[in-house]
Amino acid sequence: MKQKILTTMMVLSFAFATSTMALAGNVAPSFTASQASEQTYLVKEVRHELVMLPYYTLFDWLSYQVEPDGTVILSGEVVRPTLKSDAEHVVGKIEGVNKVVNQIEVLPISPSDAKIRRNVARAIFNFNSPLYRYGLQAVPSIHIVVKNGNVTLKGVVDNKTDSNMAFVKANGVPFVFHVQNDLTVQKG
Repeated sequence: MKQKILTTMMVLSFAFATSTMALAGNVAPSFTASQASEQTYLVKEVRHELVMLPYYTLFDWLSYQVEPDGTVILSGEVVRPTLKSDAEHVVGKIEGVNKVVNQIEVLPISPSDAKIRRNVARAIFNFNSPLYRYGLQAVPSIHIVVKNGNVTLKGVVDNKTDSNMAFVKANGVPFVFHVQNDLTVQKG
């Protein structure tokens, strides 16, 4: 039980601290202290390597799960196929990772989706917008995933008002069919 609470706290703290990555993990109840330490190390290293990928942008979403046996499951959506292979490659080089399962989806190439991505980003991160501060980071905390005219907002915001405002701004962009708001409100 203590290990499950520790892992849950670890997952929550990383999700909120990074504001860019989704973390999920199941922990076996028979975890030892050294296994928990290795699990913490792997979570930190995987996150670091993914965030440091040179072509990881606000239009991509990467998430991962670290299993107790050292298996890392990558998921999410990316615009560039090279980002999918790069993510698998850098995670596979981390000491302690035994296997990488790459479930990252490469989004279809579409000029209209590219235009929607740019327009949604402009609407959300406009200089006079209260959401402008979320776009100032190297990897913004709000990610915009567009597939076939459907927009999904992912990431972390400070409050429900910011989440709703991002949703309204994305919904106001022309040629957007549907907006799914998966933004998480940071607690604390």
